[in-house]
Amino acid sequence: MAEPLSTSSPPVAARIEGLHHFAWRCRDAEATRQFYEDILGLPLVHVIRNEHVPSTGEYCPYVHIFFRMHDGSCIAFFDLGDDIAALPSPNTPAWVNHIALRVPDRAALDRMHQRLRDHRIEVLGVTNHDDYIHSIYFFDPNGFRLELTTEVAPPAVVAGFARGAHADLDRWTAEKAGRRQGAAA
Repeated sequence: MAEPLSTSSPPVAARIEGLHHFAWRCRDAEATRQFYEDILGLPLVHVIRNEHVPSTGEYCPYVHIFFRMHDGSCIAFFDLGDDIAALPSPNTPAWVNHIALRVPDRAALDRMHQRLRDHRIEVLGVTNHDDYIHSIYFFDPNGFRLELTTEVAPPAVVAGFARGAHADLDRWTAEKAGRRQGAAA
C-alpha cells in the first residue's frame, strides 16, 4: 500500500488570476494571424519557434503564436508545419467545443456581427441564452468554433443565478442519475 505524500492537510489552492492563454492547433499560422489580427482586431504579441517541445523534449518543429485580448489574456495557436487543422471530437456535437470571447456590450456585439459578415464569414445569431448573455457564433480558418458574447442580465439577476447555481446543478445530477438507472432497468 502506498504511503500518503504528506500527513498534513493539502495546501490552500492558489488564487487563479484569470486566463493567460487558450491554445489550439492551426492549419496555417499566417491565415490564422490574418483572421485574428486583421478581422477580430487581436494583435499578434508573441511568436515562439522551436524544434523540440519544452515540456516533453520530443522533436516536433512548430510555431506558437499569441494574440492579446484587451484584458491581457491571449488566444494562442500551434502551427506544426503540416497544414493540418485539429480534428473535431468524434463523440461531441460540433456546437459544444468552442471558446467564448467577451465584448463590452450589445452594441459591440452587433458591430462585430456586421464586421464578420462584411468579411464574408458566416455568423449564427444573435442568440439569447436564458436572458443571461447574447452571443454570435462563427468558425475561424481552422474550423475552430468561436463565440462572441456579452452579459445582458443586470448584476442583481446574475447574483441570483449564482445563488441558485449549486441547487440547479444538484437537480441536473439527480435527473441524470435517474435517467441512467431507468436505462439500466
